[in-house]
Amino acid sequence: MSGSYYDSIFWIEVDKIKPNPYQPRRDFDQARLQELAESIRQYGVLQPIVVSRQEVIRDDGIAVEYELIAGERRWRAAGLAGISQVPAVIRVDDDPKMKLELAIIENLQREDLNSVDRARAFERLANEFNFTHLEIGRKVGKSREYVSNTIRILALPEDVLCALAEGKIMEGHTRPLLMLTDRPEDQRSFFERMISGNLNVREAELAARGIAVDRARKPAPPPPDPEIVELEKRLAETLGTRVKIEKKEDGGQIKIDFFSPEDLKTILLTLSNPSSVAETAKEKPVSSNEDDLYNLENFNV
Repeated sequence: MSGSYYDSIFWIEVDKIKPNPYQPRRDFDQARLQELAESIRQYGVLQPIVVSRQEVIRDDGIAVEYELIAGERRWRAAGLAGISQVPAVIRVDDDPKMKLELAIIENLQREDLNSVDRARAFERLANEFNFTHLEIGRKVGKSREYVSNTIRILALPEDVLCALAEGKIMEGHTRPLLMLTDRPEDQRSFFERMISGNLNVREAELAARGIAVDRARKPAPPPPDPEIVELEKRLAETLGTRVKIEKKEDGGQIKIDFFSPEDLKTILLTLSNPSSVAETAKEKPVSSNEDDLYNLENFNV
């Protein structure tokens, strides 16, 4: 059977095994590792780890090493317990994609990954090994939407991800935080409120939705001022281009459109010498090429 020595179990020295570089889990709870080590001291390693076998060429010949695929917690705990050998199933001919896939699936089957590690593992499968979200979902028995929503968590700031990994907030709390991704200040203050106020997921979603609606709600624009409209019209006729006047409580802005550098020169000449408008218009009609649009803003007249 390609991939293992017929699923036979071998006893391998702990110090000949090295960690899996594709291990999706980043954090190992030291207290729980110590508890597992105490259990291993009493009962041994009850479930074999899974490793790949590698031959390494050294100055003194060929040496055999093993790389973890699944069971890193058991291997680490065995080391803490002072166990010299652990039972293992040896797989052969696994490529990096298969190693990562097996490591993720093994952890997911045991539901032993936190939300952030799971999201990063999915992202690696997608980015490094070109799995689609649908393919990842099929591998782990989840929907495409589940995979996509899990990866979306990584758009949150790093300290939010740390709080999630440490269990200070739940995965459900990430949805309201993601509603505020385009408003970092609101997201930050809401996260701090979530931590200090112990909001449950439902309360957090309602509060975030309220913030999003309040920020999106804009007052209706006032009706156009007839005097401003008339001034815009007169300026447009004089300059031969579109003019927009934005009136504020104290002063305002005049925005003048032009469509080429030559048009800009014509407008400036007109503003400095209104009597030359007719002659200028004969020499160079105003272009109507929208692709060459320039915007002259904050031009004070």
